[in-house]
Amino acid sequence: MPSPLADRRRRAERAHDVTSVRAALRDPRRLRTEVLAGLVVALALIPEAISFSIIAGVDPRVGLFASFTMAVSIAFLGGRPAMISAATGAVALVIAPVMREHGMDYLIATVILAGLVQVLLAVLGVARLVRFIPRSVMVGFVNALAILVLLAQLPYLTDVTWHVYAMVAVGVALIALLPRLTTAVPAPLVAIVVLTTASVVLGLDVPDVADQGELPDSLPSLFLPDVPLTLETLRIIGPFAVGMALVGLMESLMTAKLVDDVTDTHSDKTREAWGQGAANVVTGLLGGMGGCAMIGQTMINTKVSGARTRISTFLAGVFLLVLVVGFGDPIGRIPMAALVAVMVMVCVATFDWHSVRPATLRRMPLSETAVMLATVVVTVATENLAYGVVTGVLVAALMFVRRVAHVTEVVEVAHPDEDTRVYAVVGELLWASSNDLVYQFDYSGDPQNVVIDLSRSHIWDASTVAALDAITTKYAARGKNVTIIGLDEASAARHARLAGHLGG
Repeated sequence: MPSPLADRRRRAERAHDVTSVRAALRDPRRLRTEVLAGLVVALALIPEAISFSIIAGVDPRVGLFASFTMAVSIAFLGGRPAMISAATGAVALVIAPVMREHGMDYLIATVILAGLVQVLLAVLGVARLVRFIPRSVMVGFVNALAILVLLAQLPYLTDVTWHVYAMVAVGVALIALLPRLTTAVPAPLVAIVVLTTASVVLGLDVPDVADQGELPDSLPSLFLPDVPLTLETLRIIGPFAVGMALVGLMESLMTAKLVDDVTDTHSDKTREAWGQGAANVVTGLLGGMGGCAMIGQTMINTKVSGARTRISTFLAGVFLLVLVVGFGDPIGRIPMAALVAVMVMVCVATFDWHSVRPATLRRMPLSETAVMLATVVVTVATENLAYGVVTGVLVAALMFVRRVAHVTEVVEVAHPDEDTRVYAVVGELLWASSNDLVYQFDYSGDPQNVVIDLSRSHIWDASTVAALDAITTKYAARGKNVTIIGLDEASAARHARLAGHLGG
């Protein structure tokens, strides 16, 4: 019978083979999947990058170049194979005031500084904090993402002709039904080609990619921001750079965790963190607006198209640049309805429908549902996934503390003799649960000797030691003795170090 260690080693080897570039290059079928996935993602990136450029207040070429450099850089530097990084709305919202108030040079300086901050945070181990994000927050994150992506499509469905709605319906049908017949070609790519051909042949007057903004006709070049290297410059760009770094890292690490679940593989979160920082530095030096992981495009790449390696990420960036620079006119003819259909199906595939089924909601503790809903509501209301995740974690922490505070109790377990009473404390002792501990003893009615048994508990913090000191003091004021027994090694060490030294 294989040992657990050998079983884990085999699983790790299989996961490595799934994400291995070398293995994909040797397998024509897998390589075709990676190439076509990269092409589909590149097509979906174009209108998104242009839209985010508008949000940031920069030329559309700045967003398109950022998407190219982020995707190509992270393909080599990132820790999560098949994840797509590009210009994003969250980053655009953070840095927009810099562009509006100080101009392009300060914007690029902010992007470069944000990248350096991300590298520093990675070195400090910030990626390890992802393990403290509860499952309910992850579910809320996924559901909020699906809702935000869907809401982002509404402007393309407002004040348009009926042809647009018909094309979206056909696109959705193609993406949903084609995989039942064949998976040789990604269904989103087929939908884009079919709807673009129909739009051109029939001469339909519908919004297309060219309507979103001017496409570049040259390659990105080195851009050194012309800003004074002074404390005043740091004062201007510092807060925005830190905000961009935190938002970008949180979205990227959460997306990496999501892709881990989708692909059943593990990724290096620390490498992903500093890879994002390095990619932002490269992007800034090439005149891009910076970015982070793109959840919608990542889901197209991994869940819809089936990509698993860095090849698809690299090719998404390369195809994007080739398409917008070399084939700007035909790419501009792609109807937005085709891309809306793709994103609608991404929303359907991303949303955790099981989490909102009545049977699941009845079975799930109310606190877990509250955490999930808080994450969704804040994320959708602010249009910022980072705010939603932070809110969800805070609500989860408060719910946990509330539960812990009500599961600790003091019970009388023995009367060895007339002068002795033994109490047992059951449950974990920390600041939330130990605050009421001092009120659960009969100081006046208890005999001369009181024994407090903590063998079924654990001391976690100084608040608990202070509570035990208060209990001992109250008994001593009445001339009674207190003996604390049953401490485990860690609790005994903490109690011995702090008891009597925490003030009045």
